[in-house]
Amino acid sequence: MGTAAESQTVTEDVAELAPADHPASRDGGASKNEPRPVKRVAVLAGGLSHERDVSLRSGRRVADALRGAGLEVTVHDVDASLLPFLAEEKPDVVWPLLHGASGEDGSIRDVLELLSLDYVGTGPRASRAAWNKPIAKNVVLGAGLSTPDYVTLPQSLFRELGAQPVLDAIVGRLGLPLVVKPTRGGSALGVTLVRRAEELPRAMVDCFSYGDIALIERAVEGTEIAVSVVDGPDGPEALPAVEIVTEGTYDYDARYNPGRTSYYAPARLAPEVAARVEETAVRAHLALGLRDLSRSDLIVDADGVPHFLEVNVAPGMTETSLFPQAVHAAGRDLGDLYRAIVTQSAVRQGSQR
Repeated sequence: MGTAAESQTVTEDVAELAPADHPASRDGGASKNEPRPVKRVAVLAGGLSHERDVSLRSGRRVADALRGAGLEVTVHDVDASLLPFLAEEKPDVVWPLLHGASGEDGSIRDVLELLSLDYVGTGPRASRAAWNKPIAKNVVLGAGLSTPDYVTLPQSLFRELGAQPVLDAIVGRLGLPLVVKPTRGGSALGVTLVRRAEELPRAMVDCFSYGDIALIERAVEGTEIAVSVVDGPDGPEALPAVEIVTEGTYDYDARYNPGRTSYYAPARLAPEVAARVEETAVRAHLALGLRDLSRSDLIVDADGVPHFLEVNVAPGMTETSLFPQAVHAAGRDLGDLYRAIVTQSAVRQGSQR
């Protein structure tokens, strides 16, 4: 259930994501150019978002894996020294491993394109669409995928109409349980599972501490799944799904501090359900015009139907993150895969110039 403003943003950012924006749609996904040698990679990590610490840990892990694969890698924070550094060093490829605002909202990718630098990942327009959860949900709905019913409400509306009547309308329309989350952001910051109506006001306050627009969606009971997708020479392919079992809510602490969460990679799904969730992630990746890599978060209900929740264009790469677990479950080496991602991104962008 989107707003007029969301629809306009979809028109501006998503409508321009024609199939040709994805490498799989050009010449069967294979470039006619010979691969350009990639020797030097700049990993961007840190920034000033709430997810700075996660980004730094992701950057270190990816840098170590790429060095193990024989590449020269530097890790640089996003600060006033970054652009002079990039101008002087001229890396073959930049890998932005920034989580949260600026890293996933397309802005740093806009800057890299202004500098004509090759970089890993989705372009700026598609990043903006994926970063905004309601817009991403609208897009995947248009692609025929399932996503929980939802409303999107700004903080100002609660002040103008009075909080309680709006909260009552939410529960009356969507029922319980609900999930409240900021429309932008990651790492489950500001996310609350609401099982009782009296918990909703506190959930809204927590949500609005991370953004001024809230996404309130019907909670689907089921198995929480993350499916990573990587672009290969023949188009996007899904890595094995990772199942997440958490004591309590899968919040920031549960994601990045071992102990509260158990992971099963591959997920404990029937073969036909596993195939279905992998297909869902690939279809979301294509519908949103994503490139190189992504991770879709899904809930699989009791009937084996996957429901799209959100997508990440810069998935975490820490020691507890889901993308590396999926790589290991596929029997692939992290360094080899990361090097392939870096090389392919350089080939793709080189062929577009």
